[in-house]
Amino acid sequence: MNLTGLQESMLQGEQGPGTRLAMKIIVTLGRIYHAENLIPVSSCQVSGVSYKSIGKAGLDFLEELRDGGAHARVPTTLNPCGLDLERWLSLGFSQSFYRDQAQVLQAYRELDISLTCSCTPYLLGNCPVQGSHIAWAESSAVSYANSVLGARTNREGGPAALSAALTGYTANYGLHLDENRKPTVKVHVECEVATYWDFARLGLLLGRKLGNEIPVITGLSPRKCTPSTLRQLGASMAASGAIALYHVEDVTPEITAFPNWAIHAGEKEIHVNSLPSRPEFVKDTMVGKPVDLVFFGCPHSSMEEVESILSFLKEQQVQASVWIATASMLRAEMEKKGILTGLDSKIQVISDTCIVVCPIEELSFKRVITDSGKAFYYLSNKPGVDVALLPRKKCMEIAINGKLDEGGNT
Repeated sequence: MNLTGLQESMLQGEQGPGTRLAMKIIVTLGRIYHAENLIPVSSCQVSGVSYKSIGKAGLDFLEELRDGGAHARVPTTLNPCGLDLERWLSLGFSQSFYRDQAQVLQAYRELDISLTCSCTPYLLGNCPVQGSHIAWAESSAVSYANSVLGARTNREGGPAALSAALTGYTANYGLHLDENRKPTVKVHVECEVATYWDFARLGLLLGRKLGNEIPVITGLSPRKCTPSTLRQLGASMAASGAIALYHVEDVTPEITAFPNWAIHAGEKEIHVNSLPSRPEFVKDTMVGKPVDLVFFGCPHSSMEEVESILSFLKEQQVQASVWIATASMLRAEMEKKGILTGLDSKIQVISDTCIVVCPIEELSFKRVITDSGKAFYYLSNKPGVDVALLPRKKCMEIAINGKLDEGGNT
């Protein structure tokens, strides 16, 4: 692999042992994937933040980098951690987990990484421009950056994204190259896809069917393809499959800029005539039973999304606990504006974390309702938790009533 003088000096340890370790990871990945060179990145998003995910071994790795003098060389944001840093005690998290999580965040802070603790960095100022090279981890953020923003990143693991942050470089392979961003399959949507729930169901369906393909999707209404619904589509595809980039006809930037790319999808195509119905997302054993938690915000909710949910629930007496996850920066803004006043005590606008990465076994949530395809997918694989995926309005009604009714297909 061709390295510049600065890159070689990092690899040889002249910039310190922490930077050497980070560059060794980047170069090793480059050699594995036959990259010819390294390229500078404009920003990074690092996953592997929750102590539940990385444990003591992950903390040791972070401290080795820190003690070796490494520091972020480009703007770098952080994925959600395992708890709400302000409200952890009232939400039911243990002091021991908070102590372990605090050590992880201290290590990241000392690496000069911004403790945004959110999976939506593009809502917090880390919003790359089309064509820019970045190194992002967190599957939904990768999907949004590649597909909706038109930036270029591989689906990095946490250590790779962190190593890119500490060196300023990533290996030039995969989705950084034009030829690897062309569609590989055509998806013709021939049914109505209009709501957040619809986009979640479509995403889960396509992820299962397509794996790591790059779809070009036709038949979606551009008017319905909002930042919110596209976030949900990409997050759901990335959860049930490994789709890091998708194109939508007349919507996403690269398919607009390179209309001939659709031709490269070749003969492979699928037709979506209907979306999976409620029975696939609701266990019979949940019907008529008390709901412990109604969860919104996977990916993290924008301020507009939080306001929309609260406008329905405000001044309502809810029977089930409600969590709405968002970034702490946005939560602070909402608090200043008075958006969070007058809420039932069971309604919590949480920040810094997500139900997917928190130690749910420490909490008393056995039956969870969500409108998020990604949250549904991951919670479905957690033992001891029953989860249902339903439309947002239905989720809010369940929060008020406290139980999941028969409900037909809605």
